[in-house]
Amino acid sequence: MLRGLIFDVDETLVYYEGYDHREWYEKWVLPELRQHGIDLDYETYQKTVQGGLPRSYVERLGIDHIEFWKIVDEVNLRYRREMARLGRIKSFPDVAALGELRRLGLKLAAVSNASQECTEFVLDCFELRGYFDVVYGKDYSNLDGVKPNPYLVRKALKALRLKPEEGLMVGDSLHDVLAGKRAGLKTVNVTRFGKVEGADYYVDTLWRLVELVRKMGIQSS
Repeated sequence: MLRGLIFDVDETLVYYEGYDHREWYEKWVLPELRQHGIDLDYETYQKTVQGGLPRSYVERLGIDHIEFWKIVDEVNLRYRREMARLGRIKSFPDVAALGELRRLGLKLAAVSNASQECTEFVLDCFELRGYFDVVYGKDYSNLDGVKPNPYLVRKALKALRLKPEEGLMVGDSLHDVLAGKRAGLKTVNVTRFGKVEGADYYVDTLWRLVELVRKMGIQSS
């Protein structure tokens, strides 16, 4: 029986109007890095984000990797604040379904590869944080523990006191599916941007997710 769900945040619950990852990096992040004497091309940066290179790779540039990622995350928070000011962070119209999932007695967690502060900021923009029992952004003590690594998902399971078979991982990306499966959960792909191979279930809206969990059977906590 289902007792809880773990959600991705960006592009699952909220989105950024006109966002382009390369443009964000080159316009926002790279100038800040250069002020710290670091010149890291986008392709290499992308490999560290996607898991092709460890996040500690940047230490060959002469900076502690934790400090490097803190710089990136501080820039990302400034970016999100500016996008919010401009009205360019949006919540998807179906996020009210989170309230229905809570009314069904399910435990909810939010897990993001963004920093804790960035994750909480965007959830607070739309008063979504209150739906979740726990919210986890990246952990600086284990920077390679971001999705598709299952570390953050397992951390959420432990906090919710759920066995893997009692939960679902819900997200839009392959990283969400892989992280969920590696943690032993069934996975739900929200197909806002197309289907991701390997998910156990597919829904086009969070209201369809509510229908799915009702059919699966719910054990109230």
